[in-house]
Amino acid sequence: MKKIAFITFLLFIIAFVPLRNNFAETMFKDNFKDPNNWEYISDNVMGGVSSGKVKYQNNNAILSGDVSTENNGGFIQIRLNLEKVDLRNAKSIKLIAKGNEQKYFVHLRTTGTFLPWQYYQSEFSVAKEFKEFILPIENFKRSGSLMIRKVNPSKIKSIGLVAYGRDHKAELVIKEIGFIN
Repeated sequence: MKKIAFITFLLFIIAFVPLRNNFAETMFKDNFKDPNNWEYISDNVMGGVSSGKVKYQNNNAILSGDVSTENNGGFIQIRLNLEKVDLRNAKSIKLIAKGNEQKYFVHLRTTGTFLPWQYYQSEFSVAKEFKEFILPIENFKRSGSLMIRKVNPSKIKSIGLVAYGRDHKAELVIKEIGFIN
C-alpha cells in the first residue's frame, strides 16, 4: 500500500511541477499609458541624419521614420529608464508588437555601459499583425568586446526599442513590453 501511495505521489510531482515553470511571472510591464516615461533618441545626437518620431495612440507606441547610415548614423529609438525597477530575477523580455515586416532590436543598457554606443541587443522581426515575442536576456549580445559578456539583470538601467543598422523605413507599433522570470 505504501508503495502505491509513493508511486502516486511521484506521478503527481512529475505531472505538475513542470507546469509551474511554464507560467512566467511578470516583474515589470509597460503598455504606454504614460508616454512621458519614454524618451525618443536618434543618431542626430552624434551627427547622423536619420529622422523619426514616436506617437502614442490607443495605448500603443508607434516608432516611425527613415533610418539612414549616412554620416556614421543609423538609428532611431525610444528608451525607458529602469534604474528604479528591481529586475534581479528577470529571465526574459516579453513584448507584443507589429509593423512593416522589418527587423528591429531591443537594446539594454546596464550600469556597466558607460559609453553611448555600448548596449546589449536582441533582434525580432515584426509582421503586419500583433505578435508576442519572448527574448531571453541570456541571449542578448554585447555591442563591443570591452563589455561584460552577459547581461546581469540586476544591473539593467534602461531598455530601448530600436530601428537600427541599415537604411530603411521604420514603422514599429508596440502594444506592451515587460520583463518576466
